Amino acid sequence: MIVQPSSRLHRLGSAIFAEVAEWKREAASAGHRVIDLGIGSPDRPPDESVRLALAAAAARTDSYGYPSSEGSIAFRQAAGEWMHWRFGVDIDPADEITVLMGSQDGLGHLALAVTEPGDLAIVPDPGYPIYGAGLAVAGVEAYPAPLSAENGYLFALDSIPAEVARRAKFIVVNYPSNPLSAVADRDFYLGLVEFAKRYQVLIVHDAAYSELAFDGFRPMSILEIPGAKEVAVEFHSLSKSFNMAGCRIGFAVGHRAAVLALRQLKANLDYGVFTAVQEAGIAALQRDMSNQGGKAVSVYEHRRDVFVDALHRIGWPVPKPRATMFIWAPSPKGWTSRQISQEICRRAGVVVVPGNAFGAQGEGYVRIALVQEEHILLEAAERLGMFFRESGISFG
Repeated sequence: MIVQPSSRLHRLGSAIFAEVAEWKREAASAGHRVIDLGIGSPDRPPDESVRLALAAAAARTDSYGYPSSEGSIAFRQAAGEWMHWRFGVDIDPADEITVLMGSQDGLGHLALAVTEPGDLAIVPDPGYPIYGAGLAVAGVEAYPAPLSAENGYLFALDSIPAEVARRAKFIVVNYPSNPLSAVADRDFYLGLVEFAKRYQVLIVHDAAYSELAFDGFRPMSILEIPGAKEVAVEFHSLSKSFNMAGCRIGFAVGHRAAVLALRQLKANLDYGVFTAVQEAGIAALQRDMSNQGGKAVSVYEHRRDVFVDALHRIGWPVPKPRATMFIWAPSPKGWTSRQISQEICRRAGVVVVPGNAFGAQGEGYVRIALVQEEHILLEAAERLGMFFRESGISFG
């Protein structure tokens, strides 16, 4: 029997990530000590209290049975308490929260749970690749809504054709945004909820970076908007906020039917998050609620300041993001995002991701992740400056 890859695989996102991995190998083979600012994977461990909770739970003999796919009631209660503490939102842990193997798990599976093949969903362009991949697996058509710097990378809801809005089963929004580092305010969410009610569209809000915001800015939950729970489901992650990316834990919260549909689907696909990881997640949320710190935001804010200042000194006019662990930087004139990313890796040994990996509207930009210590970021900036000078690249 000859096995042919499914045609779905051709729709599962950009092949550029495989290319970037190859560039990285080539740079290492050429003798570079590669500085990887590509994947947004935290480079520090969770707080000690979280690690101790994980170790203690893992040592218990009763931790090794199948966990429930919806998550323990203890974790769901902690997540509900955290939503109230952080956003003032009241959540029923029984059927308005379900635990996920990271928010990507839920975002990738949601279309299978709430749509039919041939349906349509609105996704951001540029946007995180899992949005389109989840639609591809479910056989759902994607309408890429272009996001522009001129509009602060917010959805221009009035520009979405009425026939698209009427067909759409859901609209994916992501603020603070990966890869754009854009943020949204209350007025935007008010308009979005009104849009969703007018067209009977489910809002899917990816809030994975809600806790990585700087300069005193506090991102809000869309569920803070009156009536939003009737039209919105929100995804949260402990990966970036608490340095728990490898633990794979997050949760979906809000719209009851969407939460329960996702829970029902996952009950047929997996047995849930390891009990010890859920215990560690509870410890992280409780530590946050006790105002003991331990989150990653201060680290990334300092790295942002140091690195952006260094890039400005070498003549790269990158904007200073208000949130996330990413910098969305313009490519120099005359270079595509892929070309400049490849040459930066090949000649400077610094890995960045071409903007078009996140959609057609990402052309002309690269994404840089602040996932190295300060001295390494400064070395990366020095290498970039040398590469720009040797190549005669100017951003003026």
